[in-house]
Amino acid sequence: MKNGIRQSMAWLHAWAGLVVGWVLFAVFATGTASCYRSEISQWMRPELHRQAELAPAELARAAEIGVAYLRDHAAHARSWFVRLPRPGTPGLDVSWRTRPGEPQGRALLDAKTGMPLAVRDTRGGDFLYRFHFELHMAPLWGRWIVGICAMIMLVALLSGIVTHRRIFTDFFTMRRDKSAQRGWLDAHTVAGVVALPFHLMITYTGLVTLSLMYMPWGVTTAYRGQAPRFQAETGQNTAQRPRADRPAEMAPVGPMVREALATSPQTLERITVTNPGDAAATVVALFEEPHGLSHRHPQIAFDGPTGAVIATTGALKPAARTFTAMVGLHQAHFAGPALRVLYFLCGLTGCAMVASGLVLWSVARLPKPGERSLPGLRLVQALNVGTVAGLPGAIAAYFLANRLIPGGLAGRAEWEIRVFFATWLVMALVPLALRERQAWRSGLSSASVLFLAVPVVDALATGRQPATSWWSGNAVFLGFDAAMLGLAAVLAFAAYKLARYESRRRAVSRTVPPRTGPPIPAG
Repeated sequence: MKNGIRQSMAWLHAWAGLVVGWVLFAVFATGTASCYRSEISQWMRPELHRQAELAPAELARAAEIGVAYLRDHAAHARSWFVRLPRPGTPGLDVSWRTRPGEPQGRALLDAKTGMPLAVRDTRGGDFLYRFHFELHMAPLWGRWIVGICAMIMLVALLSGIVTHRRIFTDFFTMRRDKSAQRGWLDAHTVAGVVALPFHLMITYTGLVTLSLMYMPWGVTTAYRGQAPRFQAETGQNTAQRPRADRPAEMAPVGPMVREALATSPQTLERITVTNPGDAAATVVALFEEPHGLSHRHPQIAFDGPTGAVIATTGALKPAARTFTAMVGLHQAHFAGPALRVLYFLCGLTGCAMVASGLVLWSVARLPKPGERSLPGLRLVQALNVGTVAGLPGAIAAYFLANRLIPGGLAGRAEWEIRVFFATWLVMALVPLALRERQAWRSGLSSASVLFLAVPVVDALATGRQPATSWWSGNAVFLGFDAAMLGLAAVLAFAAYKLARYESRRRAVSRTVPPRTGPPIPAG
């Protein structure tokens, strides 16, 4: 190569990072928040209270109540889903799907009476979780875009390792006073190296998670496009049965639930009924994944009309076990409290790595005295502010909307999402009208104020105080408020340092006398 391998890798690293950097920051930020997906959902539905673990007879009764509701309200659906209540997610969550790809109906019921619960309509943490790999787009398009960006992210990580010849030496060096470009380069290096193994792992396993969508040709050729048969043979799911097109009454699901609970030590997560009302109806009991790295859900399938066991998932084949281990590494369902905190902190370093890289790109291309600015540089700078400061502000606005939007508003969950995107749009457009440093101060300060407002508005709207959450043993709300205050403090500190740097620079420019030419010789 004309410029050498390191120079070529530096070019590839810089431009690959910029092209997808804004999407990657959104993916990292929402993925990091998804570490506490269930806790976010619990906070966004404060009407639900934790309950004790239900006995097998109570779970069987709850399953029968859920199936009875679905029989009355979704008799012609293709599939029924009954998510059973658990201490962290109380309530009986029932849903159904009529056709593949169509939005499913949903209801939240009281597990004892079957009556709909008076709970605010919200997508909770599921919105951030699905945004992480679908960008709130049509699933196929969103996953392809995120997958392409993840591939480029992997290229950027590897090229960054080659580019920074002294990457580990520079990790211990912070030269903030040398120049803006040198300071941002050191910050980018530190953020990248401090959790480099995590960044490589999370990017690669994210690609593996959707690998069958990106590279389906092997399964398509070997199984003639029948992916469910592949999943059944590898031990991931039970085999599906085609419709018989003959009506038949379904046996009570209570005995099936009790039999399933008696055969597995895992917690029963949900019941799935395919082809309800048909002679080939199947009831699948799906359990929580066993403790360990492998992300798999043991299953027991029953014949709908008779209630007899027809299939169970066995041991995974080696390739499938490798795949589920990769998925488990990415989603971290196996992680305990301490390891989840580590995942969260490493995710934040990923956000810092992408954000500092975006800023470094624009700082490195600032025009020198007498030079013309790079075309589009102003737009890049505004997009940096709109992404790095705007997305966190939009997430905070999403939480605020959960407390401020009236509970009886039609389509309430969609209004929360509209507030998220409206806030993000405003915080992305405002920097176009401001100078760069002013735009950064405004964006970071606004995001800090929004996060600070979340616990305040929560206390005013629900009447819940931190001491109340602590003494009632419900640490989720206290931890959520602490996280909001922590994020507000980090953003406020960044805005303060930026303002202090600019004021110091102005003070220096006022005290240094202007340069003059050499004195004119006398005579």
